[in-house]
Amino acid sequence: MDAVAQALADPTRREILRLLRDRTVSAGSIARAFPVSRPAVSRHLRVLREAGLVRDVARGREREYSLELGALAELEAFLRELHGESPWHRRFDALETEVHRVGRERRLAAVPPSRNDTKRRKETA
Repeated sequence: MDAVAQALADPTRREILRLLRDRTVSAGSIARAFPVSRPAVSRHLRVLREAGLVRDVARGREREYSLELGALAELEAFLRELHGESPWHRRFDALETEVHRVGRERRLAAVPPSRNDTKRRKETA
């Protein structure tokens, strides 16, 4: 997960991943898409490949790169865990329910009984 996070930390590498989102792209085409030197793009591709975020295949003299999303699974699981509910969340929900219940009971107790309620009480007594 650390290698994936480090690879994603660089904006150029994130742009390379966006470029590869929908299609396979040759290394030369990737290099032409960025205002950095070809060796710099090559280093970015190596970092992405070592992190497992891209896959490369030799096609003649060119290397073609494609996106590999499997490497993101561990990082995605970690992020879901961070966004998950804490034990306190359930406790606060229970407290909110109890506050509403007590408030409803107090409001009902404060309302004077109607004539129909008084008649029913006398009839059942």
